[in-house]
Amino acid sequence: MSLAHNDQTNSEPSKPEQTESTPFFTHDIEQLSQHFATDSILGLSQDEAEKRLAQHGPNQLSETHGVAIIPLFLRQLKNPLLIVLFFGALLSFYIQHYVDAFAITAIILINATISFMQEFKAQRSMDALRDMAAPKCWVKRDGEWQNLAAADLVPGDLIKLETGTIIPADARLVETVQLQIDESALTGESDPVRKNTQTLNDPSLILADQVNMCFMSTSVTHGYATAIVTGTGMNTEVGHIAELMESSEQRLTPLQQRIKSMSHILIWAALIIVAVIMAMGFFQGMSLVNMSSTGISLAVAAIPEGLPTVVTIVLTLGAYQMMRSNALAKHLTSVETLGSTTIICSDKTGTLTQNKMQVQKIWVAGETLRVDGVGYEPKGQFYDKDDQPIEAHTHKPLMKMLKMSALCSDTRLVESNGQHSIHGLPTEGAIVVAAAKAKITKEQLLNDYDIEVSFPFDSSRKMMSVIVRDEDNQAWLYVKGAPDVIMNRCDYMTRHGETVNFTHYQEEAHDVANEFGRQALRTLAIAYRKLSDSELESPDTALETELTLKGIYGIIDPPRPEATQAVIDCHNAGIGVVMITGDHVETAKAIALQMHIIDSAESPTLTGAELNELDDQQLYNCVKNIRVFARVTPEHKLRIVHALQAHQEVVAMTGDGVNDAPALRTADIGVAMGMSGTGVAKESADLILLDDNFKTIVTAVQEGRRIYDNIRKFIRQALTANVSEVSALLFAFALINGEPLLTLAPLMILWVNLVSDGIPALALGVDGAENDVMKRQPRLSNESFFANHLSHRIIIRGLVMGALTYAVFITAINQDYSQEYAQTLAFMTLIFGQLFHIFDARTFTTLYQRNPFSNPALLWAVAGSAALSVSMVYWSWGQTLLGTTAIEVEHLLIVIGLSALPTLILSGIKQVLKVKWL
Repeated sequence: MSLAHNDQTNSEPSKPEQTESTPFFTHDIEQLSQHFATDSILGLSQDEAEKRLAQHGPNQLSETHGVAIIPLFLRQLKNPLLIVLFFGALLSFYIQHYVDAFAITAIILINATISFMQEFKAQRSMDALRDMAAPKCWVKRDGEWQNLAAADLVPGDLIKLETGTIIPADARLVETVQLQIDESALTGESDPVRKNTQTLNDPSLILADQVNMCFMSTSVTHGYATAIVTGTGMNTEVGHIAELMESSEQRLTPLQQRIKSMSHILIWAALIIVAVIMAMGFFQGMSLVNMSSTGISLAVAAIPEGLPTVVTIVLTLGAYQMMRSNALAKHLTSVETLGSTTIICSDKTGTLTQNKMQVQKIWVAGETLRVDGVGYEPKGQFYDKDDQPIEAHTHKPLMKMLKMSALCSDTRLVESNGQHSIHGLPTEGAIVVAAAKAKITKEQLLNDYDIEVSFPFDSSRKMMSVIVRDEDNQAWLYVKGAPDVIMNRCDYMTRHGETVNFTHYQEEAHDVANEFGRQALRTLAIAYRKLSDSELESPDTALETELTLKGIYGIIDPPRPEATQAVIDCHNAGIGVVMITGDHVETAKAIALQMHIIDSAESPTLTGAELNELDDQQLYNCVKNIRVFARVTPEHKLRIVHALQAHQEVVAMTGDGVNDAPALRTADIGVAMGMSGTGVAKESADLILLDDNFKTIVTAVQEGRRIYDNIRKFIRQALTANVSEVSALLFAFALINGEPLLTLAPLMILWVNLVSDGIPALALGVDGAENDVMKRQPRLSNESFFANHLSHRIIIRGLVMGALTYAVFITAINQDYSQEYAQTLAFMTLIFGQLFHIFDARTFTTLYQRNPFSNPALLWAVAGSAALSVSMVYWSWGQTLLGTTAIEVEHLLIVIGLSALPTLILSGIKQVLKVKWL
């Protein structure tokens, strides 16, 4: 029947919106129908639906437009280091140094192209959200069911849901029949939610507790229903998450921040040096061409042109290594970021836990047994009350209980390609797997038993039962349900092989159920009744009385076996682990305690409802003391991440659901589950765990720290060369009488920066981790590349090598060799000085050099670099390109010997005096 409109809808339907004071789940069906001016039986008219479609727009998530290719490429040229080189190239063109100009331009384009190719893989989170929307749905218009496009739904539409349906919009349930919906992608809870139509009175209920509502993108696992649409498009819960994702600020990674900071330092240093030298040249009467050439040389010498390229390549090699360890890095900078992580905020279900319900405890015949095993694999051991292993087939009460459970179940255990899974309810699947561990399956039991009648679970009885007939033609009623419900219908129980009066043991049974609950175990009770043939025609409500309690199961979604050790490893590495889950606080706390995330059951926790009572400052004050957050929403996760970041924490957020996506984007690094994760989570993340294994994060952390070490090694190597080059030129200006001579030509400097340093630097990128890499505390988020005396090492060694290079150059000039010959000698001195130095640059935390043979790639790179550089001296094309000239072999050997002195002397002093800063 049509229901009368309320005052707001008498003339024209207003825009249907809920407020915090009147959420739709607090409306009864009549109020809701009035609010939406709809008919809870006939639905909307087609004309009214078209008007609302024009008013509210299609039931779709708003689209975002990506960056066009050309602007994206041009954005890469904003790199400050490339801007300086760009002006150097222009100046080279102006003074007709075309080889220099083309070489510098090529370096700019190579750097920009590599960065562009990485950033071109843009985020597609919104597309993944759209893919989750149902393309078609059943809608009642003008009293007739029609299969329409989900995009045409409007608020007030009456829709039909059935098993397998992807829910097309947010809706208030009007009628339900055994309805269960999988909301894990939105709430993080692993079990399907049993739904009903009862009006809820508490307006503060979180999404997971709104049992009379259904939400866009979730799916029906059992039953069917009708519902009135309350929200479409961006006005749905998924739409709200989409808005959070669009508004989420993507911060610079620590690596990007450090490179940006270092770039500014280098640019200012280059500009100051160039300005000083140009001023000196001007007062010394140098020509404009010579001053320009000198300025270009200094700019090229001061800027590590290969830094963007080498960092990208090192990160790429690291990403490849991570992928071999089942961690896929979507963004190269995330490879390093994980290494500087200080806090990992982890979702519980499917991340720390297996997302596979398992029986862990069984109370039967008056004793509590334990069961182990992993996932749905039908392999596991049973243990008695003294925790001694037992053979299941020797324990008759246990075998009888498992047989009853398997028969009173609609869930099946299936195997495909060696992997086991369940078809049905996860909690029911847990007891089916427990039976399979004792070699009991429903298929085998049906050889001896016949199931005559099945009474499915419903919300009023809160139990399921079956009538079976055994091989002796005796009829039995087997019942499964919540312990409090089952025990209220029990008159007897089995104990030590005897059937006893339940009254005498009722308190013990309740204590067992409560203790399982305190351990965060979900409970199911099994009972039975012997039936006479005359009772077989009775209804289920009459039969499900005078039961005999057989036992109680304790079921939980257990931690991944390797995840607990991974959490301990994180603690040893100075990384805090925080559990953020939509599950109940007691369950979350029990898992956290078991995994050593918290130290005791008294550790502070925070629920979503409690978090709502805190303002941002209050949350900031307490967030670092909380390790378990329960019953949280997407907004809560964002607030938690922001609060931790306000403490200068580098936050990694793991997750697998749609509800995790905004926090994944906002965190310094988002980590998604590759196997169980939704498309939205994967698209929102920076790192994807291909094996859904929390332990892989620890491997990735170690890899990230190794990569950061190797980047710093390259920076040490490259900037030491830059200081050597600049100081060699400065010494010439300061010490040569008359018009200064260039110690090194511009292309010689480019060669040193890109080839003689660049090739070995790539080999540093595959250098193994130092022994203490996972025993160090995480780096501070604002820590400079030059921390821990790195700047001292660069300046001291660079000045020493620069002085040696200048000394070789001026000695040759004073012995009447040509400038080209002297530059070539200086060129060789600098190259071999850097090749010797690279072996000392392989460690930051020890006083002694590492075994050179531990990195064969580095040995080959050094040999290759030396051979290529020498070839540029003796081959004509190299002489033309770089301006070198052939030198006597005796002189080459002398400069090679001299080049080793800075590293040998300074390393010796460091080892003897135990000076870490040298």
